[in-house]
Amino acid sequence: MSHHITEGKDLFYAYPDGHQAVNGISFRIHHGESVGIIGANGAGKSTLLMLLTGILMPANGEVIIGEVRLNKDNMAMIRQRLGMVFQNPDDQLFMTTVHDDVAFGPRNLKIDEPQVEQRVVSALEQVGILHLKDRAPFHLSAGEKRAAAIASVLSLMPDILILDEPTSSLDPKSRRRLMKILGGFEHTKIITSHDLDMVLDICQRVIVMKDGQAIADGPAKGVLTNKVLMEEAGLEMPLSLQGCPVCGGEKT
Repeated sequence: MSHHITEGKDLFYAYPDGHQAVNGISFRIHHGESVGIIGANGAGKSTLLMLLTGILMPANGEVIIGEVRLNKDNMAMIRQRLGMVFQNPDDQLFMTTVHDDVAFGPRNLKIDEPQVEQRVVSALEQVGILHLKDRAPFHLSAGEKRAAAIASVLSLMPDILILDEPTSSLDPKSRRRLMKILGGFEHTKIITSHDLDMVLDICQRVIVMKDGQAIADGPAKGVLTNKVLMEEAGLEMPLSLQGCPVCGGEKT
């Protein structure tokens, strides 16, 4: 079904200082895939996500969501189909209560208020923080803020969920809750992260970036157990896969 495809074609983007952050990357992601995008700091991961969501526009190449080429004229329509959770939840939470942050997107779409309320309750229940709906976001813990930011995206009922370093700064309990949330999202997931154990558990497929290019794209287990590839990308294998003297397989 081509209308469910997320695609980047020969994407290039350089920042005003001349740094070439994305340097000719191409990929195609089908509906329902869970894809991890990994690489060392400066590999171009976050820039790529911003190109997919139209926060940045490529100097060359094109982003296609479904059968629609992303441009400035259709950006609002495209953003109803995908939702991005930023690395820092404080960049996403700006209302006086969690409830109003989660309601902001649906209200912006001019949805009737009773339906807005249904979406808010559903999204907050999905992330397990309905009891925090009347709290001020700046009073929440890091894990609660992350859950609220995800809920603010889920309330838009996106087909594609994009997350930039979702486990950053989370304690183990909050990380487990987040992974449960992501595991329950049945549509497309595109995740950048240095938490390669989370990527291994959540993602079926991994794209490895270096210097703005994709140097590998394949099944998560095969990519993440390739020690030579991981070292080339400036990464290490997931901790759960380290320790096997034969193949780097999972510890027992």
